[in-house]
Amino acid sequence: MPSRRRTLLKVIILGDSGVGKTSLMNQYVNKKFSNQYKATIGADFLTKEMQFEDRLFTLQIWDTAGQERFQSLGVAFYRGADCCVLVHDVNVMKSFDNLNNWREEFLIQASPSDPENFPFVVIGNKIDVDGGNSRVVSEKKARAWCASKGNIPYFETSAKEGVNVEEAFQCIAKNALKSGEEEEIYLPDTIDVASSSQRRSTGCEC
Repeated sequence: MPSRRRTLLKVIILGDSGVGKTSLMNQYVNKKFSNQYKATIGADFLTKEMQFEDRLFTLQIWDTAGQERFQSLGVAFYRGADCCVLVHDVNVMKSFDNLNNWREEFLIQASPSDPENFPFVVIGNKIDVDGGNSRVVSEKKARAWCASKGNIPYFETSAKEGVNVEEAFQCIAKNALKSGEEEEIYLPDTIDVASSSQRRSTGCEC
């Protein structure tokens, strides 16, 4: 029986600075929330091993500094993504209004082979703030936007309380897996991100 190849799925989280991208990522991967996150500088990623329908795969979640400098990330950051997560803060209308900019920017930079059907997931975060009294983006408004963009799945989360985070990422992983199957992932055999015992230096410290 041939050994099962571990699939690597690349997921990118985009959205304005301060909407909780890093918190969502850390809540999902490490089950931790901290108020101490500094604005993410450049880009960072975390990995999480997952099993889905008897298949093992590694979710590689990329986070970025969302400083409204849409073009500052470079093509390498976007390239090879299997799913893109767009995050807004339900208490900040501007972060919702900017989702379209982030989506457009992703499609330009990543230039996926089938942009019409590329999987996005939208997250409305920080539903816990002020007991929900300070929210300005209604669920109805967010769902209407998602519907207008080809029925993008929509989740409302609290990274702080851990609400709906697991469910959102399950959907993200499922969509990334579908996307990744259609576009066979090429991984050099010498690189195994899951094994720390075989780390090989390539002379690149990035």
